[in-house]
Amino acid sequence: MTTIEQVKEKLIQLRLKIMAQRLEEVIQQAKEKNRDPLFVLNQLAEAEADHRLQSAIRLRFQQAKLNEKITLDAFDFHHHKSRQDHKAQILDLLNLDFVSKNKDVILIGNPGTGKTFLAKCIAYAACNANIKVLFTSAMDMINHLIAAEADRSLLRKLHHYQSPALLVCDELGYLSLGQQGSHLFFQVISARHQAKSTLITTNLPFADWGKVFDSTTVATAIADRLVHNSEVLILGGSSYRRKQK
Repeated sequence: MTTIEQVKEKLIQLRLKIMAQRLEEVIQQAKEKNRDPLFVLNQLAEAEADHRLQSAIRLRFQQAKLNEKITLDAFDFHHHKSRQDHKAQILDLLNLDFVSKNKDVILIGNPGTGKTFLAKCIAYAACNANIKVLFTSAMDMINHLIAAEADRSLLRKLHHYQSPALLVCDELGYLSLGQQGSHLFFQVISARHQAKSTLITTNLPFADWGKVFDSTTVATAIADRLVHNSEVLILGGSSYRRKQK
């Protein structure tokens, strides 16, 4: 076995597969350009690091449960004045600084005004930044938590929703969560408050959240935690989906 084959074998043993694959190519480049050994190490390390980052990003996307890759390129800022009014704020959210600051985001508006689209844009951008994300609808999350409470796996399922750096909870407000669902929703939000970022999309202003949760007390407690350190965007206008038909 040649020396280069021995090195490749050791790299594979160390789980540095890409470095092993690129070894001969990079050594040849170094010879042609009269580069020193440090050049070889740097090129191989960059290739390995980039491969691992891309693998991590693919995993983040799968874990996020997004099912589609949406970017802001397709968002029509001219559809309604509220979109233009919030443009700077929306672009700033795509920088994801709010996640590192554990801030929350609440998108409020009627159906079809772009809330879910923006939420998915932000979630996808976070995946590409190698941030742990989970996208879910409010009812889907509550249904899973209620089922977990029934089979005594609630703590594990609560952790599932409490642990992502960014939890996107879509479509809050279309259906009442009931007493059990309201209390479970409060547990998720309370655990994430000032520790992780939560993005909520809702068709209801805060004053109407009592219609969704079991009591105004619970609704106020949840809204208070979400508003405490958050960005609130109110999107107006008619449904963009109807415009496209």
